[in-house]
Amino acid sequence: MLTVIIECQDHEPELAQTLAVLVAGAVEGLVSDVVVLDHDSSDGTPQVADAAGCRFYSQWDIKDILRSVRGEWLLLVEPGARPQAGWIDEIAEYVSLNRVPARFTASRGYRRPFLQRIGRATSPLELGLLLSKHHAISVARTGMRLTEFAKGQKGRRLSSELIPSWVARAAR
Repeated sequence: MLTVIIECQDHEPELAQTLAVLVAGAVEGLVSDVVVLDHDSSDGTPQVADAAGCRFYSQWDIKDILRSVRGEWLLLVEPGARPQAGWIDEIAEYVSLNRVPARFTASRGYRRPFLQRIGRATSPLELGLLLSKHHAISVARTGMRLTEFAKGQKGRRLSSELIPSWVARAAR
């Protein structure tokens, strides 16, 4: 039903945190597969992905990846991002009733300090992106990064919160 795609480079601890949260989605039957797209990591990222049963690619064409995934919906997240309570039921309901992309709500418990929020561009995937496989294939171009899918995407806001990846990076 849902494929999670994570693009990373040297994000071993952050990837492990994200994958740990996704286990519940797999147990509930929502997450059918997880794909890790790697940019020549020199840490244990490949081993973490392998231990979690992810499909791991160090060289890929995004169009081929999208065509090969099992899920009809994709969840694009950054390594270290962690969906919070209720995300499984909400996404299952959302994908059965909607066609437009969606994003998580920012976690109220983890907000950047005020001065860091002013004038600072956020990552297009900071709140993840949920979109249909069909939509993703239609906009995919060779060499495209996951963040490019999120740029300019209008969509609904899920009520489920997401702890953004910067929280995991800051704890390093």
